[in-house]
Amino acid sequence: MPSADLLIENARILTMDPERPFAEAIALKDGAVLAVGSRTEVAEAAPSASRRIDAGGASVLPGFIDSHIHLFTGGAQLDSLSLAGFTGFDRIAAAIRARAASDASTVLIAEQAAYSMFGDDEPITRQLLDRVLPDRPLALFASDHHTMWANTAALRAAGILRGRDVPPGNEIVMGEDGLATGELREFEAMAPVSALTPTGGREMLGLAGHEPKTAPTAAQRAIDTAIIKQGLAYCASLGITSFHNMDGNFYQLELLGEIERAGELIVRGRVPFRFTPGMALSELEKAVEMRRRWNSDRLRADFVKIFMDGVVESTTAHMFEDYDTAPGVRGFSYFEPEEFDAICTQIDRLGFQIAVHAIGDAAVNRTLNGYEAAQRANGRRDSRHRIEHIEVLAPADLGRFAALGVIASMQPTHAPGGYYPPEPILSMVGRERMRLAYPWQTIRDTGARMVFASDWPVAPLDPLLGIRTAMMRGPVFDGAPDERQNLVDSIAGFTRDGAFTEFTEDRKGVLKRGALADVVILAGDIEAREPGEIDALKVAATICGGLLTYERGAA
Repeated sequence: MPSADLLIENARILTMDPERPFAEAIALKDGAVLAVGSRTEVAEAAPSASRRIDAGGASVLPGFIDSHIHLFTGGAQLDSLSLAGFTGFDRIAAAIRARAASDASTVLIAEQAAYSMFGDDEPITRQLLDRVLPDRPLALFASDHHTMWANTAALRAAGILRGRDVPPGNEIVMGEDGLATGELREFEAMAPVSALTPTGGREMLGLAGHEPKTAPTAAQRAIDTAIIKQGLAYCASLGITSFHNMDGNFYQLELLGEIERAGELIVRGRVPFRFTPGMALSELEKAVEMRRRWNSDRLRADFVKIFMDGVVESTTAHMFEDYDTAPGVRGFSYFEPEEFDAICTQIDRLGFQIAVHAIGDAAVNRTLNGYEAAQRANGRRDSRHRIEHIEVLAPADLGRFAALGVIASMQPTHAPGGYYPPEPILSMVGRERMRLAYPWQTIRDTGARMVFASDWPVAPLDPLLGIRTAMMRGPVFDGAPDERQNLVDSIAGFTRDGAFTEFTEDRKGVLKRGALADVVILAGDIEAREPGEIDALKVAATICGGLLTYERGAA
């Protein structure tokens, strides 16, 4: 009889396998599940084991799959000052000045800044930030990471105080005095300030699909590798065994490949080719090359990521009708309809999955139209194209996800009234559009496939927080639809559905014989917890490919 490498027993195992949803024990061998079932059944299949873990009645789940993160950016920002929840000039200034006293960086970066953190009627300008920190460069990332605010010193050091040409869809907002106001919209506008950081902004390059302008030195590569490994360790500490990155370039893939060859890629990853506005279709040959070079069970480059619009908070998400708080403003899409149809058709023809950031209802519609055009041109196939976020949806498009086989990739913590407060989104979008905004259950009820994710570092990475929020976010106003999820669907969004989204449902996101040995052990019974207490459970251990990648309490 075979001996297991690892045996987990006395557990409440939620296998996510519809044929056998519950079990008491699981045996792992050679990176795969050897047996799962009752303690007796598993003992018969694997009478001995190199190591045994008594779960003490706690929940054991398939390893979490976060289907939308930005690993390099998140890793680089783990040690940054977070302003999440901070409001009012005095409190914000005190936090920034305290960090400045111990941080000798060229530019002081703070994360998770709210658009209205200084007050609803107080725009964030360079002059306001000069009052906070006048004598050195300071920049604040908005919580959505689509806007940055910089003080005068940062703008001057970055060479953009008097503006600079940036690609369409990006903006260095200029004032009537001919100088930058301090507001920088989208990645290309923020890049000159990011270049002042210790990484030189290399962690942001994949968001715009760029490579480093000059080959990083060995020392710079070592810095970047350490940052990525720090991000991987953080993922493992939260029970994550797989991630889908939403930015990518050859440089990031090369670093991840080196980590894999060293046996240190402790979380499985997918990295996309970034297709950007103005890019020729011939550039997709780079995506083909990426797919050829990175195609293991640990690291794959097998999809294409596109941004269709911006975000609601900066009124750059593309809407069919004006924002309620900004008459005449509807946002915009980065691609014209015929152009996008041609892009989707070619990517689909090459056999890639497509993932499109689309937040406004007009952007979602344009994306669905592109997917439909690809089907007409190439014929229907199991493409599993996906739309990321879908924060506002036109009623006429509700049934098109199921009809076209498009996956709705959504982030529970993004929704107003859950992790974040209802405002300012509710006022900007209005009650009528909010009836079909962040419509998790409404989309699920159409028969469409869904997947959940975090969008870290835009929102916290913790899948347990995502599960909690999916179950707890009630109607944002009286009469609004109730989009709350049940426990099984919420867990599936971070396990089984993530595997389906990446075409690995045969071996991931489920605990059954022959599946990959990707497992998370919680510190308690998730089924016995009230939904509001789920994120307090924490992770006791994470196993990826049969190897312990995190153990609570371990050094």
